[in-house]
Amino acid sequence: MCRLFGMTTGGPRVHARFWLVDAPDSLSSQSRRMPDGTGLGWFSLGEEPVRDRAPIAAFEDADFNAEARDVVSHTFMSHVRYASTGKPDVHNSHPFVMDDRLFAHNGMVRGLDVIDSWLTDVERAPIQGQTDSERVFAYVTAEIRRRGDTTAGLIAAVRRIAAEVPVFALNVLLAEAGRIWALRYPDTHELWVLKHDLGEEGAARSMASDREPGRVHVSAHREPAAAHVLASERMDDAPGWRLLDPGELLVVDGREAASQYPFDPPAHRITRDDLSVTEATSQT
Repeated sequence: MCRLFGMTTGGPRVHARFWLVDAPDSLSSQSRRMPDGTGLGWFSLGEEPVRDRAPIAAFEDADFNAEARDVVSHTFMSHVRYASTGKPDVHNSHPFVMDDRLFAHNGMVRGLDVIDSWLTDVERAPIQGQTDSERVFAYVTAEIRRRGDTTAGLIAAVRRIAAEVPVFALNVLLAEAGRIWALRYPDTHELWVLKHDLGEEGAARSMASDREPGRVHVSAHREPAAAHVLASERMDDAPGWRLLDPGELLVVDGREAASQYPFDPPAHRITRDDLSVTEATSQT
């Protein structure tokens, strides 16, 4: 199955290279099993989302490996893809960008024609690929616009999807500048969170030497930093990893995180027995 990664400090700009390329189970390492696409997203100094995608594995992508080491941001999102819907293509690689938000998805939903029918021509226009993920994001974006609130729009969109189309898994990361929404739904795939604190002394050490091993490297300041890290699997042996509950929506806003449980089980749940051979392989 695809793998998700997200991280935010809520403010201080940091490197994410430990998680992306250096960790015992880094995203680059995971891409050896998920070779159908890679993408890295972050927020610029002007708080605009930036992303670089390719239809190849992360460990083979020179741009990914360079950016993973060099980019600094307060919020990151990355994804390695094992295709279930849509061929390996740059337009099918995550993360996606709409309305200054980044989005990535792990799992599968059916009924894409139904989701398309919920969208106006204007709402459908940003879709460039063939994936269920991008259509889900377009609908989430439409609901956020209607409600004027990101959390309310995401909840409304997922509730309707869960009620009206078949769902196998809908693990989602959605990011704005300094904020991440992480959803594990229902219980098909795992999604983990780690809060990693980097104290003032550790921040100074990270500034002094970019080569010193560490999970969060702080750039251009000496403030204490803390990062919330989201991942499809534990990426190192830190004791603080927590598995999100089925149906848990974790909202990380700055340094604070709060959980909601606003969803009923899927009305039309897809089981593994319902999957085609290709789908089952991609979701293993």
